[in-house]
Amino acid sequence: MKTPELGPWLYRFFQEHLLTQRNVSPATIVAYRDTFRLLLRYLQKSRRGDGCSRLLEVLKPDTVLSFLDHLEQQRGNCIRTRNARLAAIRSFVHYLSDWLGPELPPAVARILGIPFKRQVQRLVGFLSRQEIETLLATTDGTWTGQRDHLLFLLLYNTGARIAEILALRVRDVDVEHREIELLGKGRKQRQVPLWPQTQRRLRRWLKDNRWSLEAPLLPNRFGQRLSRAGAAYQLQRLVERASAQLPALKQRHVSPHSFRHSTAMALLEANVPTEVIALYLGHESPKTTHLYVEASLAMKKQVLAKVSPPRVKGRWFRPSEDDLGFLDNL
Repeated sequence: MKTPELGPWLYRFFQEHLLTQRNVSPATIVAYRDTFRLLLRYLQKSRRGDGCSRLLEVLKPDTVLSFLDHLEQQRGNCIRTRNARLAAIRSFVHYLSDWLGPELPPAVARILGIPFKRQVQRLVGFLSRQEIETLLATTDGTWTGQRDHLLFLLLYNTGARIAEILALRVRDVDVEHREIELLGKGRKQRQVPLWPQTQRRLRRWLKDNRWSLEAPLLPNRFGQRLSRAGAAYQLQRLVERASAQLPALKQRHVSPHSFRHSTAMALLEANVPTEVIALYLGHESPKTTHLYVEASLAMKKQVLAKVSPPRVKGRWFRPSEDDLGFLDNL
């Protein structure tokens, strides 16, 4: 593979640092790749005709800030996406700093001073048990319907990320012992138990579709791994059908990740310790699990019920009869 002329350091960052030395996940590679693909195309258009051909000559704080503004204003990206792009660029600058040391242009080093943008921490959205049961009940008996039922049942059973479930192969499932093996963020493996209901669905699915051990567990109709966009599309179809029974679903933003939030909330309201929930969901830190504590209105009501309100009689305004009589006689 020929080293790109525009940035040999960028090539080394991906090929040597991320892939060889850090062995990051494919999802991380894709996220970083998209960041620099957008950045280079932005530089190509915005700096056309300035006679500069080296990436380090144009990689400055004002350039990065303009690129981040472009993402929000022209591309319509949210603050979370903006911060993710900035994180990728800062990682590249850290890599350059380690290798170049004092030779790193001061302007490039100042990129590390660009802060992440604050954003509103929205409450975690989740589905109630009734909503999940209604969604699962809307699947039909076709091959696609059976796959979708198993897909969303697994999401709720395991609390896994959609990428973790779609990456499952047949060999990752142990039907007899009712457990599956997931590969999460940072290439961390974890085993998750299954309900008997999920076990029965899996056994029937594998019996009807005799795939090899390396085949995707939940493929598309071509036998390839189902994409995240495909899973989201199938879910929206279920939401449209389920809205006939639960009209409130029409006003909700329901995504495959909603099942993960729903599992966390169900465990939390069942009084499972947050540390155990963090292990179950594969969270990097239990702090992430505390987001669900903030969103649990049921738990807050239970806490409030244990506190007695102050016993103070309210004082109501009562006009005197003389005042009323004066006004009546005007």
